[in-house]
Amino acid sequence: MNNEIPINPSQRWEWLKYQLRSQGCSLRKLSDELGVTGNAVQMVKYTPYPRMERAIAKKLGFTPQAIWPERWNHDGTPCRERPNRAEVRKDTICVQDSVSNVIAHRQMAAGA
Repeated sequence: MNNEIPINPSQRWEWLKYQLRSQGCSLRKLSDELGVTGNAVQMVKYTPYPRMERAIAKKLGFTPQAIWPERWNHDGTPCRERPNRAEVRKDTICVQDSVSNVIAHRQMAAGA
């Protein structure tokens, strides 16, 4: 079996689906395991989605950096178009970021 990851995004997507199927999984089964909609898993095809990228990579035994090198930094952090956006992960919930986001939202709403 060829485990070389294609560079072309459309070929890479087909390769990912094939790899999942060869392990008895599918995008739908993965979405059920993660408790998200099928569309949430599909979004990784079109846009960076660190949570889904991590889940797919873990399922296949790769790192997200290996599958999507253009979406990840060398230190293992996701490349972001909006770098100040907090990423909430289940294993590390940052209460301070949540509180500051709520305060900023309330201030913005009060000014409207």
